Amino acid sequence: MPARPIYLDNHATTKTDPRVLAAMLPYFTELYGNSASVSHRFGWDAGDAVDRAREQVAKLLGAETREIVFTSGATEANNLAIKGSVEVLKKRGNHLISATNEHKAVLDPMKRLAREGWNVTLVDCEDTGLVSVESIEAAITDSTILISVMAANNEVGTINPTREIGELCHAKGIIFHTDATQAIGKIPLDVQADHIDLASLTGHKFYGPKGIGALFIRRKDPQVRISPLFDGGGHERGMRSGTLAVPLIVGLGEACRLAIEERDEEARRILDLRERLHEGLAQRIEAISLNGHSLLRVPGNLNLSFGYVDGEALMMAMREIAVSSGSACSAANPEPSHVLLAMGVDEDMARASLRFGLGRFTTEEEIDFAIKHVAEAVERLRPMSASWMARSGN
Repeated sequence: MPARPIYLDNHATTKTDPRVLAAMLPYFTELYGNSASVSHRFGWDAGDAVDRAREQVAKLLGAETREIVFTSGATEANNLAIKGSVEVLKKRGNHLISATNEHKAVLDPMKRLAREGWNVTLVDCEDTGLVSVESIEAAITDSTILISVMAANNEVGTINPTREIGELCHAKGIIFHTDATQAIGKIPLDVQADHIDLASLTGHKFYGPKGIGALFIRRKDPQVRISPLFDGGGHERGMRSGTLAVPLIVGLGEACRLAIEERDEEARRILDLRERLHEGLAQRIEAISLNGHSLLRVPGNLNLSFGYVDGEALMMAMREIAVSSGSACSAANPEPSHVLLAMGVDEDMARASLRFGLGRFTTEEEIDFAIKHVAEAVERLRPMSASWMARSGN
């Protein structure tokens, strides 16, 4: 019997890998210098650690080290990418494009810019959650300067055609930003091959620490310039001032190193576990539906809607399993998932959805327990549903 509760919410955050923690610890207590201190050994050691981590992040992305700017996480990176780039580009145009099923860390900056007078278009996604190249192309105008489309959706796991969107953007001289938070460390992503100009990521989504992220900023073909969100000290080549969090940066670098070495094998194992979970639930429970693309999805994602079940009651019945009903960043919001609604999912089904996030430390035992626990919860709740009783003829 696995230890309980079982953690299946790896899209919200992941456990810090013990190897990542081990790499970080010396920089809290022994190598604790400020990386901006260039006159003594403590600062030099910290600076060397930051340089090494920057190389590790760049290698995972297929970038140059000078193209990596450290941030506090993906939300800051998204804000810096979107607001910082359009501020520089505003003389070229005022039209921005994103999608209705983006993360709030992209949608909210877009909404703020819209309130400030920018022209923002949010294209609809397909019923699989995929944002098509055709929908993006149809929305482009002569004043379009930035397009932001996530690499993989945080709720349903659908993988977008970033390479094709990037090719389109570069052909038309438009800057392409992708929120790569749910893709990094899980599926291959190469900023050069995929024609990405700006890419946001955060460490805690792939077994690194919380509070640290990065933004890739292309240096050539085209060179992307960013106006900083705040000033003070000129750190990160003036694009993100503030004393660098050396222990966290070391942890992010180590997480990237592990992803480079283990990602493909890990993805195969996690995919097998996800299929085991999906098939087990489908055998035990009728009237469930898959949300998201059946094939183009990150390995650890399984988002299901359970018919004839009250969504709130279902979540209350899941005490032994840590799952979510949507984005962790919007978990306090009682409204149904904006992602599922954007995909055309019925509101009742959207409310009765669960997002399972499998990860590096998920085991077969845990998957088998989850199948049993979820099935029993649904079986307890459905007899209380008027729609279920009407369907059953009772």
